[in-house]
Parts: sequence; structure tokens; C-alpha cells
Amino acid sequence: MTTATPSLRQDARTIGLIGLAHGSSHFFHMLLPPLFPFLIQDFGYSYSELGLLLSVFFVVSGTGQALSGFLVDKVGARPVLFVALASFAAAGLVAGTANGYAGLVAAAVLAGLGNAPFHPVDFTILNKRVSPARLGHGFSVHGISGNLGWATAPVFMAGIATATGSWRMACLGGAALALLVLAIMVWNRDALDDRQGAWAHQGPKGAAGGADVQEHPMAFLRLPAVWLCFSFFFWSTCSLSAIQSFAAPSLQRMYDMPLSLTTMVVTGYMLCGAMGMVIGGFLVGRVQRLEKTISVCLLASATLLVLVGLGVLPGMAALAVASLAGMGIGIAGPSRDMLIKRAAPPGATGRVYGTVYSGLDLGFCLAAPVFGAMLDAQMNASIFYGSALALALSVVSAGFVGAGVAARSLQVVRSAA
Repeated sequence: MTTATPSLRQDARTIGLIGLAHGSSHFFHMLLPPLFPFLIQDFGYSYSELGLLLSVFFVVSGTGQALSGFLVDKVGARPVLFVALASFAAAGLVAGTANGYAGLVAAAVLAGLGNAPFHPVDFTILNKRVSPARLGHGFSVHGISGNLGWATAPVFMAGIATATGSWRMACLGGAALALLVLAIMVWNRDALDDRQGAWAHQGPKGAAGGADVQEHPMAFLRLPAVWLCFSFFFWSTCSLSAIQSFAAPSLQRMYDMPLSLTTMVVTGYMLCGAMGMVIGGFLVGRVQRLEKTISVCLLASATLLVLVGLGVLPGMAALAVASLAGMGIGIAGPSRDMLIKRAAPPGATGRVYGTVYSGLDLGFCLAAPVFGAMLDAQMNASIFYGSALALALSVVSAGFVGAGVAARSLQVVRSAA
């Protein structure tokens, strides 16, 4: 390798900036859901109709994510990041001036376009700019920041809407936040230059995986691991969608608690997830079979969600247990990202992450209207049962990915011998 290994300060700066950018993208996942009660009051929409707004967001994001991976590989991650943040600002402005469903759909489209390139952008910059010894911690911070973005959005959006009496002011506040983050990224653009550095994924010339770079750009789609990772993200995101958008009204109905209190379940779930990711960042470098960590953690979270759905807990205990379920998912997060890195061929970072993470968008897209319809049908406990079932299915996918990575590693060792 001809590029010098970066210092701790350089790594920390890049990781911090990517964390801030990723947190912003997750914040804009939640631009509209915290405002659902306000939109119902003003426009009379049902939860099913509002769930379709999330579907629009994630259809645009998922389609764009798969395509943006190719764009990132071709033009670089940094300019794509700048355009994405500008799109978030536009989404907040359009939502804040919307006069009906069409305006909200337009805001969802713009937010989806902004969200589309984030995983290809983030992981391309991390893999190229961060040294291998700190890459696991980079993945951990990346996941933590996403959870913090999700946790911050309900407090920020609903807080401004409540304080000002206007959900429109909350949307405009979101636009201002996106512009601030964009300014920070432009100011620190040298730390985000993915044209410099390739130490985290580049192997020696002539390595076994090096020939993959010369293959057709679509060759990675033939790899079973790519589609297994895709399915893993699909199922785990279906689970997250249920909690993120519908756990609060479900808890309100099941446990007769005020909505102002039950909305804290999303913040609690995400904060527990963030704490879990701190732990997961240390585990990922010490565990060889990452799928085992993923399986244990996700099944533990699924068990807690089933317990909440049974309705046997006191109200505050149910809220706490539902929040604690985020811990297991958080611990599994860095192992998940590292498992995908091991499954991906060299030279296709943006394309693989773009395709795999589009499973996240598809999961949100399909799950939101399904769980919204359950809530409209008064199937409140099904929100938690369905979330737990989706986690169990994601464990199956992770197991197959891990088995494939282990088999490939064994083959490399035997070939070298």
C-alpha cells in the first residue's frame, strides 16, 4: 500500500463527520411520523394513509439506494453526500408549506431522494478513510449516530410542534437543521475525500479477491451472500418499522397511557440501541462468527417484544421493556455491518452496500402500511408480535450469510496451504 495509515485524530474526525451525516439521514426518516397526530387533527387522515407516506419515502429511497451505489463508485461519495443533505433541506421546506396530501407526498419523495445514497456514501468513506484497526469502532459510531437521529427526531419535531402549536414550524426547523449539517460537511470536506486512501479494503496486488475488481460491474449480483444480506435487512427493518411508527399508539391503547408518554418509547428504544452499539463496537473485533452475536441479541429482543405484546406488564414496565429491546438490536449492529463487509467482494463497496441496504428501504416500504392497517383494525398486540417474528426471520438470514463467509474463509486457507 502506498497511502500512509491515518492518525487517530484523522480517523476520529472522519468517523465523527460520517456519524453526524448518518444521524441526519435517520432524523429525516422521522420527519413526518412524529407529526402524525397533528396531521390527523388537521387533515383527518387515517394511520393507513399516513403509513403510505412512509411507503413513498422508502420506495424512492430503496430504488435510489441501489442505483446510487453505482454513482458513488463512479463519481465519488463526497459530492453525492452534499446533494443528499440539500435534498433533506428541500423536503423540510416542502413539508412545512404543504396544504394537503400531495404536498406531503412531495416532501416524502424529496426526503427519500436525500436518504437514498447515505449507506453507499458512508461506508465508502469509512472503508477508504479509516484505518483497519479502528474500522469496527467506525461502524459502531455509524450505527449509534443513526439511532440518535431516530431518537432525536420525535423530541425535536413533536417538541417544536407542541411548543409553537404548528407542525409546519417543526418541518421548517428540520430544514434548518439539514442546512446546518451541510455547512459543517462542506467546511470539513477534506476529511471526507474518498479519492484519497484505500487502506481499509484494498488487498495486495495479486490477492485472491483482487481479480473480482476486473469483473463486470454487475458480477456481485451473482453472489448469494448479497441477497442473503438484503433479506436480513428486509426482515430486521420490518421489525423496526413496527416499533418506530406504531408502538406509541399501540402502547397507548393496550395500557391506557397518554400518547405524550408512550411516544417516548421510540426515543427509549433508540437510546438503548445506541448504548448497545457501543458494546457491539468492542465485540465485533473479538468475535469470529459474527452471526452468533447477531442471533443471540436479536432473539433476546424478540422475546422482550413478545412479552410486551402479551399485555401482562404494568404500563410503565411495558414501555421500559419495549425500549430495552433496542439494546439487543444495537449490540448486533456493528457485527451486522462487519459481516456485510466480509461478504462483499473488493472494489464494489458502493454497489454492494447500496444493494444490500435497499432491503432496509423495502422493509420500511412494505411494513408501514401493513402495521398501520393492523392498528386501524385495533390489532394492537400484533404490532409487537409481528415485530418479534420479523426479528426471528432476520436471524435465519444472518445465519446463512455467516455460514457462507466461514466456508469461503476456509476455502482460502486451504488454497493457501
